[in-house]
Amino acid sequence: MYTKHILKNGLRVILMPMKGTETVTVLAATNAGSRFEMPQEAGLAHFLEHMAFKGTKKRPKAMDIAKTFDAVGAEYNAFTSKELISFYAKVAVEHLDLGLDIISDMLLNARLPAEEIQREKGVILEEMHLYQDTPMRYVDDIFEELLFGQTSLGKMIIGTENTIKSFSRDMFVNYQEGLYKASNVVVCVAGKIDEAKDLKRIEKYFSGLADGPVRSKTSSPAIQAHPRARVHWKKTDQTHLMLGFHGYPLNHPRRFAAELLTTILGSGMSSRLFHSIRERRGLAYYVRAGSQSYTDAGYIAAQAGVTNQKVPLAIKQILAEFKKIKNEKVGSKELRKAKDYIKGHILLSLESSDEVASWGAMQEILEKKILTSDELFRKINRISPTDIQRVAKELFVSQNLNLALIGPFKDAKPFEKLLKI
Repeated sequence: MYTKHILKNGLRVILMPMKGTETVTVLAATNAGSRFEMPQEAGLAHFLEHMAFKGTKKRPKAMDIAKTFDAVGAEYNAFTSKELISFYAKVAVEHLDLGLDIISDMLLNARLPAEEIQREKGVILEEMHLYQDTPMRYVDDIFEELLFGQTSLGKMIIGTENTIKSFSRDMFVNYQEGLYKASNVVVCVAGKIDEAKDLKRIEKYFSGLADGPVRSKTSSPAIQAHPRARVHWKKTDQTHLMLGFHGYPLNHPRRFAAELLTTILGSGMSSRLFHSIRERRGLAYYVRAGSQSYTDAGYIAAQAGVTNQKVPLAIKQILAEFKKIKNEKVGSKELRKAKDYIKGHILLSLESSDEVASWGAMQEILEKKILTSDELFRKINRISPTDIQRVAKELFVSQNLNLALIGPFKDAKPFEKLLKI
């Protein structure tokens, strides 16, 4: 259960009381992720998230923020996605005021000192190198670049070495001024809360957030005429690959059917891909499938780490599983298992206040509505084998195939020849 409130300045507040917990999470999410950057700003949103921890008007140094949170045993962090910048703190309920104070201070009053910006450039460049040295993670970025091209969805959230080095304090200020507006922010508080009392607290700490026009994001059309493959050469003992199709945006009526489809294909050790690729053929240690939905685009993809010499065989087997679920209806027992798998994971996650806060804030800011778990489960329960096959037939077509690989290969053409379904 939850309640939604809109403050005088236009800020949306979601209150999600929970029983049986002594914690509370404050999460502030801003629709200001990397999709809103201009080309010369690539990586600015993520960098801005870092800078919020470098000092505020009340707490001028990074250590002031860290010490204050650590003194009460808080869990706190931030994250940047292609759609959002979010800050959160999970504290014991008696420290709710402190959580609200610091999170609002970081959002409203970051100092952005020039000397800290210069110093943090080195930190972020090393973070970028870490991602690039982790093929299991980096292949996601290569896949999305292949899928969405030179649009904002196709670019890495962290930016490039050239853009990171070029950032000035004025660029951060301009980005904030264009996006950190009250109507573009959602504050969600979840856990042991007193709704009437805590709403007044939230208004006290966030009333200083002004409203006004918000800069627009760029669109990312999913137009594709033929299958595509991209190889990122790296000397590795194992090739990491991602193979998939354009999918559905967040508000598409068949998004949940697509999630069930990928659950059947590649979620858990009893999934089709795990059984076919790992258990029967020993081609990979990890193999999985999933779906990603943005506000106006999405995709379905399988991912695996495969012995270099057996990459073509693994691709063929993954495509065979795509084709099978497209041509043959899923059985009712397998579909029921997939539904229960999703429900179980959701219920387990919603036992903690930080996950509940994320559940509410992400839906409100990206979809402008919040489904409770019961409402979501009713949608999932209505999905039939025919619905699953309809999604597969609609999405699993050769011209929409995309393959990204990281491994000791220099030519993508041999792999492109395999991309038929």
